[in-house]
Amino acid sequence: MSSTKSKKNGEKTDDSFLDQTLRPTRWNEYIGQKHIKDNVKILLDAASGRGHIPEHILFYGPPGLGKTTLAHLIAHETGRQMKITSGPAIEKVGDLASILTNLTSGDILFIDEIHRLNKMVEEILYPAMESGVLDIIIGKGPSARTIQLDLPPFTLIAATTRVALVSSPLRSRFSGGVFRLEFYSNEEIGKIVDRSSKLLEIELEEEALKEIAKRSRFTPRTANYFLKRVRDFAQVSQNGGGGKLDKKMVKDALNMLAIDDIGLNTSDRKFLEILIDKFGGGPVGIKTIAAAMSEEEATVEEVIEPYLIQLGLLERTARGRVATNKAYEHLGFDIKGGQEKLL
Repeated sequence: MSSTKSKKNGEKTDDSFLDQTLRPTRWNEYIGQKHIKDNVKILLDAASGRGHIPEHILFYGPPGLGKTTLAHLIAHETGRQMKITSGPAIEKVGDLASILTNLTSGDILFIDEIHRLNKMVEEILYPAMESGVLDIIIGKGPSARTIQLDLPPFTLIAATTRVALVSSPLRSRFSGGVFRLEFYSNEEIGKIVDRSSKLLEIELEEEALKEIAKRSRFTPRTANYFLKRVRDFAQVSQNGGGGKLDKKMVKDALNMLAIDDIGLNTSDRKFLEILIDKFGGGPVGIKTIAAAMSEEEATVEEVIEPYLIQLGLLERTARGRVATNKAYEHLGFDIKGGQEKLL
C-alpha cells in the first residue's frame, strides 16, 4: 500500500481533500443511477443545443447516495460556476436575496436539505425560479412598497433526504425533473470501492474489495468511509508496511468498528435485540422501542429502520414493528422460542 500524499491532477490527496478527490468529475466515472444519468444528460445536451441554461432539478433519497456529487458533476460537465448553500443556512429573506443577486448569468445554485428552508424564504424563491425576478418589500405598513429586481438566468439544483417535507408549490417548480436516487447493488459498490482504492493508491485483493462492498449498506459514502478506515488500520497494524490488503485485514478492521457481516452496526443490532428479547419480536410501537433504546424516534425511523427493512430483518405493520425470521437467524435467536413469546 503506497502513501496517499501523491498528487493527482494537481490536487493533494491528504485526508482533508479525500471527499473531493474521490468525487467523480465525468459522467463515465459516476457509477450507478443509470436512469438519472441518462435523463440528466439529455436535459443538459438539449439545453446546450438551444443555447439555454439547464432547468431546475431536485434530487432526493437517503444520505450518501450521491446527490451532491451529481450537482458537482453537472456543474463540471457544463463548465459553469456553482454556489453552494443549504436550507438551514438561509435564515432570512435577505440571506437569499444576497445569494441570488450575486449570481452571474448561467451560474448553478445548489441548495442542500432544501426541505429545511424557512417558509417566508421559500415564497421569495418561487418568482426567482419561475420568472427570474426577486420581489423585495421595502418599508412597513401603508408606506411599504415592492421593488422587483431582475435576476441573471440561473439553474437551481436542490437536494433533500425528505422529499415529503418539500412543499408542493416548490416541488412543482423543478421543471427539469424530480429524481429519486436508489440504493446501489453490491456490484456497483464494488466498482466504486475499486475506483476509490486506485485514487488513494490502496492495493486491494478481490475478496477484500467484495468484503467492504458487502458491508457498506448499499451506500457509496459508507463504502468510501470503510475503505479509509481499513487503510488506517492496515497502516498502524503493519507499522506502515505495504502490500495488498486481504480479506482478513478488512474483516479485522470492520470488526473493530463493530460492523458485522451484513453491515449492521451496534445500534442496528441493539434495535433487533431489544425487539426480540424484550418484546418477543413484536409487534411493538416505535415510541416504546425508542424509549427502550434511549434514542429519538426520528433517529430510529430515519437512520436505523430503513436498512433493516431493506435487508428483510424488520417489518412495519399497522400494529407496530415486527422482527422477521431472518432477524432471529442472524442474531442467533431461536425462532420457535420467539414465536412462543408472541403467543
